Amino acid sequence: MGAFCLKNIIFLLTIFLVLWLSCMESTCNARRAGSHWRQNSISSSASLSKKKDRKHGSNYLHHGHAGKSAHKAHSPKAPPLALTPPPPPPAALAPPLALVPPPTGGHKGSPPPPPTTGHKGSPPPTITPPPNKGEKPPGSTVYNVLEFGAKGDGTTDDTKAFQAAWAAACKVEASIVHVPTEYVFLVGPISFSGPYCQHNIVFQVNYKCFYFKIPNMLIKVTCLLNFWQLDGKIVAPTSLKAWGSGLLQWLEFTKLVGITVTGSGTIDGNGAVWWQDSSYEDDPLDGRSTHLNPSNGTMKESPPISLANSSGEKMPRIKPTALRFYGSFNVTVTGISIQSSPQCHLKFDNCIGVSVYNFSVSSPGDSPNTDGIHLQNSKDVLIRNSNLACGDDCVSIQTGCTNIYIHDVNCGPGHGISIGGLGKDNTKACVSNVTVRDVFFRGTKNGVRIKTWQGGLGSVQGIQFSNIQVSEVQLPIIIDQYYCDARSCKNQTSAVALSGISYENIRGTYTVSPVHFACSDSMPCTEVTLTSIDLQPQKQRYHMYDPYCWQAFGKLLSPTTPPVNCLQIGKPASNNINPGNNDSC
Repeated sequence: MGAFCLKNIIFLLTIFLVLWLSCMESTCNARRAGSHWRQNSISSSASLSKKKDRKHGSNYLHHGHAGKSAHKAHSPKAPPLALTPPPPPPAALAPPLALVPPPTGGHKGSPPPPPTTGHKGSPPPTITPPPNKGEKPPGSTVYNVLEFGAKGDGTTDDTKAFQAAWAAACKVEASIVHVPTEYVFLVGPISFSGPYCQHNIVFQVNYKCFYFKIPNMLIKVTCLLNFWQLDGKIVAPTSLKAWGSGLLQWLEFTKLVGITVTGSGTIDGNGAVWWQDSSYEDDPLDGRSTHLNPSNGTMKESPPISLANSSGEKMPRIKPTALRFYGSFNVTVTGISIQSSPQCHLKFDNCIGVSVYNFSVSSPGDSPNTDGIHLQNSKDVLIRNSNLACGDDCVSIQTGCTNIYIHDVNCGPGHGISIGGLGKDNTKACVSNVTVRDVFFRGTKNGVRIKTWQGGLGSVQGIQFSNIQVSEVQLPIIIDQYYCDARSCKNQTSAVALSGISYENIRGTYTVSPVHFACSDSMPCTEVTLTSIDLQPQKQRYHMYDPYCWQAFGKLLSPTTPPVNCLQIGKPASNNINPGNNDSC
């Protein structure tokens, strides 16, 4: 009986074991099937990735990853950030967006918010949040100039090291050229050139996507993926050998897409050795310059005093611009400082989509021809939140410029913000859609100015100056169609046509004359409007002059202080205008 029971127990255990093993086999098969499916998915994804790389020409193995295992190379990655395709060449560009002047209301210094939609019927692009401070952009490659042989001691010529770093960065999209802090790099004339460089190269680490906008109009979203990171100091050579017979620029970026220069560093042009041999141009207002000079001689006529270079050499007559961008799209300059440039500090020629902010210029007020920012043949330009101190125009806007928006800028010393001089040597000049607002001028020669040469052609139209504060400015509001930088100029009948010029909410103190409108006899200024002008003389210090107008037509939209009764209301008689004098833009 005991044996029978033992056999039954063994039999039952055997059956239970068989059933349990059968269940375990089914579970394992299911797991193997799932694992096989996932492996097939990864393999398929990797296969597609390989095909895509072969189709588009992957650069993966050229970025230092050739030695990694196959499994690691094909592991799933987050999708790369989508880059805005580069714009076509200028000839194929769509017409520029028209600048819509900002509303007159709102708090001073606050630009209007971006619209809720961009182009009609399309929602605004999504902005990618930046990484934490100190992180570099995803997928970026950093090229430190020290790793290419730069010494950074302020005396060794580091030009070749900068060239080598740029040559390496040029081949890699979203690369960073790093100029580290606490070093001083002596760099001679150098050009960082395209057009065969990859897009979005940067001299700075901050990774941002931002709306580039003009008042009331969204233009595009630009992602800063490549950086020229300038945290140290770059100084120009002072020896004659480095410059030869003279060059027009020192540091130049040409034919690039998405170039950014940023950081907390300084570009020092060592301009004093150049200024000593330059005569200080009086930059007269017109033929009446002697009449308008203040009686205490604040408009200096003597050349500035500066230092000689260490060898006593005389520098070339052709003086270089410190930093120039030519023929480039989506250019950003932010955070850096430029000081003591031999001539212009920052120049943009033939550029589209320019953003300058948190930028500073520092040169003596008597340094000759040292414009802060110079614009020529460029459009869609935003300049904001910057401090500009120089010996010439804080911002100079030349021919071929349209859609220019300048706000929240401090200017002084300097010659103010100027459109022109235009039309020199009987040339055609065209400037349109310029807004200057929320700007503070202190101790400058001019406030907001338009200046043209006699004999020019073309037009200036759609100009708005608003919310301007001036302090001890010689001439806060000025139009001068008799501009001449020589002791005398030939009288000519043709002129650049000026129309649609608005002055609104301009307040503060002046030291010579509050308003000076000297317009052409053959091409009078038209549609000039003045609103909320309150300019007070600086008491008991200078010999003052009343507002002056010549061939200026428009209207007063509110009372002005002092009264500008010389502005002729309405439009000029048709027989006073010679249409043959103007070649329209």
